[in-house]
Amino acid sequence: MTRRKQAAPDKITAPVKAGLVKPMTARATTPEPVDAATLAEIFARLSAANPEPRSDLEYLNPYTLLVAVVLSAQATDRSVNLATAPLFARADNPAAMLALGEETVRHHIRTIGLFNTKAKNVIALSRILIEEHGGEVPRAREHLEVLPGVGKKTASVVLNVAFGEPTIAVDTHIFRVSNRIPLAPGSTTDKVQAGLEAIVPEPYRLNAHHWLILHGRYVCKARKPECWRCPIPDLCRYPDKTPGPA
Repeated sequence: MTRRKQAAPDKITAPVKAGLVKPMTARATTPEPVDAATLAEIFARLSAANPEPRSDLEYLNPYTLLVAVVLSAQATDRSVNLATAPLFARADNPAAMLALGEETVRHHIRTIGLFNTKAKNVIALSRILIEEHGGEVPRAREHLEVLPGVGKKTASVVLNVAFGEPTIAVDTHIFRVSNRIPLAPGSTTDKVQAGLEAIVPEPYRLNAHHWLILHGRYVCKARKPECWRCPIPDLCRYPDKTPGPA
């Protein structure tokens, strides 16, 4: 019997439709991407400001990380952490999650958007991990991406954070930052990911995902980037910099 994969919620198109992120189009005024020397200096400064970056999501092991990232689609990391703290205290592995059952999982995550679909996905992926992977989270991208609720971005996060692979999972923040600076501009998340993974200097590849997402989340914000406290204002070629705090 062929298993039909549940489509993962899209964290990119929703912000675009809501007007939080402008769709990137080719414009004559778009700056050229930064050169290799500038690129290296950008990551050197981001690294100096945060030498040991880590995900805002709270997790205990690769399995709970996978679940947390699945739950984070169209939700804030803070809301996910509030929901998963009591959930992971009861179930930090696929067997324990299956034992809880979908209704209990749904109750725990009811404050998170799309909680009905996400509860189904968590139970379904837990069952697959037990039946096909011995209860372990697979390290192969092709095995991760077929799990319910898991797409390319989620798989990239798990590979990077849990298994130390130098992948760059492009969400709304990284998509915005990469196009603004610009590092590896592109009209889709796949193009931006491919571009970034091709140009980020080797010493910075493992943590590039974290530096860019945290920079976009807390400094290079969508509506009003806080350029006055940015560590790379002289290197960024974004034409609409914010001059100072209100």
